Amino acid sequence: MSKYADENVLVISRDLFDELGSFQGISLEPENYLPTILDPANNHFLGRDLAEEDPSFKQIIPYAIFRHEDRFLHYVRGGKSGEKRLAAKGSIGIGGHINDTDYAASSLDRDTYSIGVEREIDEELNIEGDHTQEVLGLINDDSNEVGKVHLGVVHLFTLESAQVTAGEENIESLEFLTLEELQARHDRLETWSQICVDGLARLWCDK
Repeated sequence: MSKYADENVLVISRDLFDELGSFQGISLEPENYLPTILDPANNHFLGRDLAEEDPSFKQIIPYAIFRHEDRFLHYVRGGKSGEKRLAAKGSIGIGGHINDTDYAASSLDRDTYSIGVEREIDEELNIEGDHTQEVLGLINDDSNEVGKVHLGVVHLFTLESAQVTAGEENIESLEFLTLEELQARHDRLETWSQICVDGLARLWCDK
């Protein structure tokens, strides 16, 4: 039996993504995509077995990064990571599929999606103090088979406190690093984190 048996994940059609304006890397204009993607008329849940093998769909993956003052949270994915291809890689993102077991509807609206992202973060990290959240951009990487079936939504959490601990075993070596320190580790980061660091460098240069 497949490891994805009975798992259903949120998807949009690749055609819709192309219609909205496909890109490689990061788009820092989420307003051009998110309202349409999170319109229940345009998304639905699909068996992950099918979604992982069918590039005519894009699985929507919230990917949250965390900033305290001028530093960003970095961690290493442990050997027990659900995604074996990412184990031992450095990362600045916490993310995962959106499953229908979390939601009663067959599709998802924006409010329900935002609540789901917060719940996912609460499961994986213990964050002291308040925080704010904004959508920074979208990630797309069609350079490999895995990337062709996923679309990341980058959420920036701005934290009041740097007191953050792991809520799951696969999150190791938590520390806050400057953008310059992350750039120095670029080659040791997972691909989506590399793309995020490049996007952050662009944003900060514009400020």
